[in-house]
Amino acid sequence: MGLTLSPDVLGALHRHAEAGYPHEVVGILAGSRATGVVTAIAALENERSDSPANRYAVSALTLARAEQRLEAEGHEIVGYYHSHPDHPSRYSDFDRDHALPNMAYVIVSVQRGRVTTTQAWRLLEDRSAMDEEPVAILSPPADSTPED
Repeated sequence: MGLTLSPDVLGALHRHAEAGYPHEVVGILAGSRATGVVTAIAALENERSDSPANRYAVSALTLARAEQRLEAEGHEIVGYYHSHPDHPSRYSDFDRDHALPNMAYVIVSVQRGRVTTTQAWRLLEDRSAMDEEPVAILSPPADSTPED
């Protein structure tokens, strides 16, 4: 199916990933599950203290509250995102093992503090791997104001 993000949403996601460097960041993708359009993100704090450069953790209560807030605003949970500091934006075995079915997973590679790639993944039904999904960026609307 693929994901579609507005430039503003993608920019916020990338700023979060760069601000968290050299640690992994994590957040929620929200919007429409039917269309794959992501209209909001919720940046979460990586609560992992023992290895935040290559793992993230978020308490169940923090995650539930963030998801409830997004849903109360009219969004559906489309998936989750996290960063890979100084590593490719490809999923790891750990990522696959902890993925939920029917959710999108965006991984952002941050090399030396700057985002280099952004990829989306979805868990196969047999949990053996994750398929890459296309990530599209919404074009800004054309200026429709009449000229004087």
